[in-house]
Amino acid sequence: MFKIGCHISSSGGFLAMGRTAESIGANVYQFFTRNPRGGAAKEWLAADVAAYTAFAAERGIGSPLGHAPYTLNPAAEKENLRVFARETMADDLAKLEQIPGAMYNFHPGSHVGQGAQRGIELVAQCLSFAVAPGGTVPVLLETMAGKGSELGGRFEELRDIIAAADESLRPRLGVCLDTCHVYDGGYDVVTDLDGVLAEFDKIVGLDRLRAIHLNDSKNPYASHRDRHETIGNGSLGEAAIKSVINHPALRDLPFYLETPNELPGYAAEIALLKSLRD
Repeated sequence: MFKIGCHISSSGGFLAMGRTAESIGANVYQFFTRNPRGGAAKEWLAADVAAYTAFAAERGIGSPLGHAPYTLNPAAEKENLRVFARETMADDLAKLEQIPGAMYNFHPGSHVGQGAQRGIELVAQCLSFAVAPGGTVPVLLETMAGKGSELGGRFEELRDIIAAADESLRPRLGVCLDTCHVYDGGYDVVTDLDGVLAEFDKIVGLDRLRAIHLNDSKNPYASHRDRHETIGNGSLGEAAIKSVINHPALRDLPFYLETPNELPGYAAEIALLKSLRD
C-alpha cells in the first residue's frame, strides 16, 4: 500500500485531522504537537482521541507523525533552552502513546558555536532524559540541510547521536529523510539515489529509516538553504520524486508532503504522486 499524506493543522483535534486526511486522498498525515514557533500545547481530549482511533481504524488511516516545535533545540548552549527541549519532548512522547501507530519527529537542533561534537552529546542527553522506559513511540531525527551550525546535515551526525544515547532507548530511535534537505545538504538524490541510500545504509543503517518528508527544493544542489518547493517545480523535479516513491528501499515507508500548499494543493499533489506510483 502506498502510504502518502501531508502536514495537516491540528487545531480541530485528531478526528478532524483524520477526516481532513481522508478528504484529500491521504492515508497518513503529519501534525505539530504544539505551537511550532512557541511551545504552548492544546489539551488532547480523551473523547476526541477515542473517536479518531475508531475512525482511523475503519478508514485505513495510520502512521500519524507528530512534529516537534521549531523552537525545540536540544543542542542549545543555554541550559534553560535545553530544559525546555527535554521537557517538551518528554511531554509530547507521553501524550503520543495514546495515538495508535504514532511516531515523533524532531530537528536535531543547532550547536550555536559549541562545535558539532558538543552538540551531538547534548542531543543524546536530551533523548536519554525524554524517551521514557517502556514507551513505544518511535523517535525520528530529521535529516537537515546543514545550514549554519545546524546538526543532522551529515549522516554521520545522526549516527553519532544515536550511538551516544542510552543503549536501552536506541531501538526506538530512527530517521526521517527529507528529500529537500538531503539534496540541499549535498546528497544527490536526483542523479544518484542508489548511491545516497547505500551511503545512508553504511553509516546509519536503512533499518533506522522510518519515514520520508517528500519535498521539492527551491534551491540548487548542496546550497545548504532549506527552502521547500511544490512537487515537480523545484530543483529535484518530478522524475526524481517518482524514483524516490518507487525505490525498493523506500516504497513501503510513509511519505509526508511539507510543500508550500493549502489543502487543495496537497490533494492535487497526492493525486499526482498516486499516478506516478508503479
